[in-house]
Amino acid sequence: MEYLKIQNLYKTDETIAEEIFAGKTYPWEVLPLIGEYIIRLGKLLPADRFEQRGENVWVAKSAKVYPSAFIGGPAIIDEEAEVRHCAFIRGNAIVGKGAVVGNSTELKNVILFNKVQVPHYNYVGDSILGYRAHMGAGSITSNVKSDKTLVVVKSGEGNIETGLKKFGAMLGDNVEVGCNSVLNPGSVIGRETNIYPLSRVRGYIPEKSIYKDSGNIVKKEI
Repeated sequence: MEYLKIQNLYKTDETIAEEIFAGKTYPWEVLPLIGEYIIRLGKLLPADRFEQRGENVWVAKSAKVYPSAFIGGPAIIDEEAEVRHCAFIRGNAIVGKGAVVGNSTELKNVILFNKVQVPHYNYVGDSILGYRAHMGAGSITSNVKSDKTLVVVKSGEGNIETGLKKFGAMLGDNVEVGCNSVLNPGSVIGRETNIYPLSRVRGYIPEKSIYKDSGNIVKKEI
């Protein structure tokens, strides 16, 4: 299942957290490691570019954080990122360079690569969003199954047991998610794929596709 592997979803040099992926096969393997990794990395960040704001919270001096935003640790807000009005960062969160966390957006146990945008009323939990991924207004990751069983990643070549109870979505680089879509637990979206607004997504969606609904997924025309 090569298409589910880290190197086929992400350009890992587009995140300050590149090291966390070393030696791993699938991106969801790093979800339980994010908090401890942030604490270790935060202590090494250069003081001329980052400042510590509270316990285990590091914010780049070039980042813009609105006064009404809440950032709970462990968290790193990278350079030139923007955390807007009433954003709620619950902890275990890395916000990449130039990324946007919008008004009333909630983050929990996530890695947002550089230039990611979650700008309007999004919930992103137990997820990894690749370089320049964008979630439209109101779109969310659902990170726990309704029956509380462990999440399984489903694809056309078979299923992968993750051993995780909480697992939202893995969005490859340059993924576009339409407004008010729900990404069900264990969703993996390949690079450069577009998800139509109001979609309900589960399983693996191939790269360079347009997801219209579960029975209508087409390849992009080059």
